[in-house]
Parts: sequence; structure tokens; C-alpha cells
Amino acid sequence: MSRQELFEQLQASQPFDVAVVGGGATGLGIALDAALRGLRVVLLESHDFAKGTSSRATKLVHGGVRYLAQGNVSLVREALHERAVLLHNAPHLAQPLPFVMPSYRWWETAFYGIGLMLYDLLAGKSGVGRTKFLSRNEVLKRLPQAQQKGLRGGVQYWDGQFDDARLALALARTAEQQGALLINYCPVTALKHDNKRVVGLQCQDQETGRAFDVQAHCVINATGVWVDALREMDGLAIDRQVKAMVAPSQGVHLVVDREFLNSDHALLVPSTADGRVLFAVPWLGKVILGTTDTPRHDLPREPQAFESEVEFILQESARYLQRAPTRADVRSVWVGLRPLVKPQDDEGDNTKGLSREHTVLISRSGLVTVTGGKWTTYRAMAEDVLSQCIKATLIHTKHAHSSSQDCSLVGAPKSAAQHVSITQAAGLHLYGSEQAQIQATAGADHWITPELNEAMIRFAAQHEFARTVEDVLARRSRLLFLDARAAMRVAPQVADILKSETACDPKLEDFLQVASHYVL
Repeated sequence: MSRQELFEQLQASQPFDVAVVGGGATGLGIALDAALRGLRVVLLESHDFAKGTSSRATKLVHGGVRYLAQGNVSLVREALHERAVLLHNAPHLAQPLPFVMPSYRWWETAFYGIGLMLYDLLAGKSGVGRTKFLSRNEVLKRLPQAQQKGLRGGVQYWDGQFDDARLALALARTAEQQGALLINYCPVTALKHDNKRVVGLQCQDQETGRAFDVQAHCVINATGVWVDALREMDGLAIDRQVKAMVAPSQGVHLVVDREFLNSDHALLVPSTADGRVLFAVPWLGKVILGTTDTPRHDLPREPQAFESEVEFILQESARYLQRAPTRADVRSVWVGLRPLVKPQDDEGDNTKGLSREHTVLISRSGLVTVTGGKWTTYRAMAEDVLSQCIKATLIHTKHAHSSSQDCSLVGAPKSAAQHVSITQAAGLHLYGSEQAQIQATAGADHWITPELNEAMIRFAAQHEFARTVEDVLARRSRLLFLDARAAMRVAPQVADILKSETACDPKLEDFLQVASHYVL
């Protein structure tokens, strides 16, 4: 469907049962669940789908070992169940991944091993692999680049990993297949009220500047760390003061070459020098090092890593890897903002103690806001939001229960044998059952990089909502996140191909400016 056709449908389909504001994991999950229930759904995103936090995760589909250590058993149990659902519904974009915790002190193997056996127990039938105690040699067999000095043994356990941005696209396209209308680059500029009740919104097409009024029985604010802006807009309309509910925290990730880990196993250090967790995760042919948990008081669309965060990750990596990565080895650095739910009496800066669970609020006007949570539990969050909307009589449907648990996403292969590896370099395998369609698209033999060809760019414009160079190089392919300098080199070629498809400005200079911040 062309962009013009999207806006024609926006005008012709009103009123909607549900208008979702925000095209990240949570908003897309809500749109899909609502469409599966037979509701008329529109989703509006101010930038690109998964432009914010949802493309900047640590790429782990996990129950949360750290949350288990904190005693949050209910969150871990829910996440482990959702992990299994996600791995089943998107096997071309998510896979089980073995993790190794090396032990350098005599008590660590037993201590962490017992905790991880409890992790397996909580997973039950949703488990993806059993925890094993490892000898020193067994650790080095799995992690040949692990620091050998002082190594006593370790523990292996299983979680999952995924391609977050491409999973978001799969959600968007699956929701579209189910009848939802999704439009990116269309920010909401105002909420519409009648007798102090939300009855719709106003949005604006960024490309043409044209404004549209949208009528909706239920408006859901799923804008992640930015939810308070829409809540304030609602509060002004109903003469009610709104207190901020989000305390953002940022997580920094550094990407280095595969040789620093040289394994299809991930390295996990559960407690670093300052008590944080360190990951070294193989992903799409590279290795992700991270992460940090640093409070912020602003909400930039392109958050930058603090120098202290970069140094922390490099210094801690040097303690656990034989070859210590340096700044010169970093291919890309990127930052994600976490929407941590802030207690109403909290004024502090310690984001480690804030809730990782999601929160749903319904204002006096009927505006529904959801924030918090994590990628792994996006589907459960969406189900909870719609259940609360139905309970509050904001939504009327005969389908009171969600069917999203059994909904395979676009591209999911029919056979389990086609499960792919997310640790290997990006390429056609991430398209799952749509690989043949890519190969039949013009430019399939023209490879711009070893992982990206002309056909993928054309497919992104034709079927994946791509409008700009950044859309293609950051989220349809992941080159910006894997090697920022390489992404900058090929950007002009991508711009030319994209412009031939969309006849619009592909925003090349904007991309080059953004990409410059991914380079140390």
C-alpha cells in the first residue's frame, strides 16, 4: 500500500475502535492483538517504527536472571513463558542462545549454578535448555577468548536472542495483514476531547505537512519513555495536573568484531566491579558488549553515551577477555533509553531500584497509558492493556481473550528445521519464508555489502514502510548498529535506490549526521 493510500484509508475508516500512539514494541503488540480481536485499529508513530528504545535493546529474549536475584519471581516466570512464545512465533528472528558464566572465585560456580537451576525450574515446559556446571576446560572450549588467569570453572544456562528492529517490523506487517492501519512519520499533535473525554486525536503527515483528525473510541498512549508528554497534553485539556511517571535510564552498547569472543556462546558476568551486569553477546557476525544503567533527566531521540560508560564497558571487558577491546576496536556505539516506572514519591537518581514491570494507567478522560516492561514481555503487556480497556468499557468486542499467543509473525518459516542463527552475519536468512520474494525483486544480484543487496532496499520501501536512509541502514538492515563507518560509506548508494522507489527525499545528510554519533 502506498503512503497516499494509507492516508486515504485513514480518512475512510473512521471512527476507529482503537488508536495507538507509538510504534515501538508495546504499541505494535497492542495493534496486532487488537486487530486479531476484530477491532478497527490505527497506529501512529512520530518517527519510524522501533526508532527509539525498541531497536536499541541488548538483543536478548530473556526471563531476567538479574530479576531472579532481586527476588522478582513473578516477573521472571512471566518473561520465561513469553520467551517461549516469541521463539515459537518468530523463529526466523529469534533463537535460543547458550550463556556461560565463568567463575573466578571458589564459591561462584555453586552459587550461580543453584540460582540458574531455579531459573530452569521456573521455566518448566517453556525451557530452552538445561543448566550445566562446567570445568575450567569446558568453559574455555565454549569461550576460547575468556580470561584464563584465575579461571576455576563456570555455569552454562540458556536464554534467547533476537533482531529487535526486524521483529518490530514483523509485528507491524502482521498487524497490517490483520487489518490494522499503521503509519510512520505521522506525529500526534493534539488530543481531541468532548466533555473532558478523549474522543480522538489530530496527527500530521511529516512528509506533506497535512493535518488529519482521527476519531477513536479508545486512545492508547504507548510512547515508551515519552509517555508523559501525551499525558500532559491530556491533563491540560481536563484541567488536571499530571505528575511524571517515567524515570529514564540509559543503556550503552559497544560493538566489536567477532574475534574478541570467537564463539556462538554468550559471556555473562552477573556482578561487575560496581555491581552491574556485563554481557558479551555474539550477534549478526559481531559481538555486543554492554550494558550500563545510568539515569537521565532528558529524553533525546538520539541519546549519546557518557564517556564514563564507554570506559566502564571497556575496562570490565578487559577483565574477562584475553584480548582487551580498545576504543579503536569499536565498530559502533549505541544507546537505548529504558522507560522505568517511577514511584510517585520518588525523587532520587537510582534507576536500579525502579520497576522493570509495566504499568497501565487510565486517566479521568479515558486516555490509556502503558509504559515500562521489556521487549520479551511485549505480548503479555499488550494483552493486559486491552483487558483493562475492555474492563473499563473503553473497548467493546466479543473477543475478550487474546489470540496473539498462537499468531506466527510475517516471515516465520513453516518448518522448525528452518530455524536460523542470529549469531551469524546478517543476510537473507532473516527474511524467513520471504527469501524467495527478495530474490525475485530487482537488484537481487547487486550486493552493496556482503549482507545487503539492492533488492533488500527495494523490498524495504515496497513492503516494510522504509522512507529514509536511516530506516534502511539502522532498522531494515542493521548495518548502522554493526559498523557505523561502513554504513556511512554505502549511504549514498542506498539513498539513490530508495529515492527511485519512493520519489521522496531519502534524508541522506540527516543520516550521516546521526551515524557520526555511532562512531567513537
